Amino acid sequence: MCGRITLTTAPEIVAEVFGLSTVPFLSPRYNIAPSQLIPIVRLRGDPPRPELEAVRWGLVPTWAKDASIGHRMINARAETLAEKPAFRAAFRSRRCLVVADGFYEWRQGPQRKQPSLIRRRDQRPFAIAGLWESWLDADRAPLLTCTIVTTEANPLMAPIHERMPALIDVAAYRTWMDPFARPGDLVSLLSPCADGTLEAFAVSARVNNPKYDDAECLEPLAPTDA
Repeated sequence: MCGRITLTTAPEIVAEVFGLSTVPFLSPRYNIAPSQLIPIVRLRGDPPRPELEAVRWGLVPTWAKDASIGHRMINARAETLAEKPAFRAAFRSRRCLVVADGFYEWRQGPQRKQPSLIRRRDQRPFAIAGLWESWLDADRAPLLTCTIVTTEANPLMAPIHERMPALIDVAAYRTWMDPFARPGDLVSLLSPCADGTLEAFAVSARVNNPKYDDAECLEPLAPTDA
């Protein structure tokens, strides 16, 4: 499961990494939680080009009666994207990149769960495979939502949690977002990332509460505190 992400990278670097034509307005976020706005990149326009926008985290399928279902749709397992009714339509043609530079995961300790921050060793931003939907409310107003795709844990993540976000390699960004790509050709993009790419360290339990959204969330705990 992936239930928190971070994005504190300078907007200029985000624009460079994701090939954006303009530098987006982004405020540092240290503890983005489900139901909040989350930054995604998808192909828009003619010719299609990558554009960044903020959508609600928690996918609401087009057939849903109300938006509350999104609270249960924050993650989608890579192995069943083509089968699950909530995700299969989006997997066919509405794929996006979730922009992040870190994510939190919780490891069960002897008395409580200990959160860890996982990020690239070079601290560069990265893309998480995502799916997006546009749901219409009773007034026919569109609500854009998304979910994060997860895959099996790599060796770094395995002691912390059995699942991790599916990270998309830079060379495959456009392929993943291409609405005309065949879903069957995309499965290989959802493998656990290579060992040695990421680092993980324990952080304060204050990240358990989404009201805390500041740089202190990123501070490593001393070994005696973990």
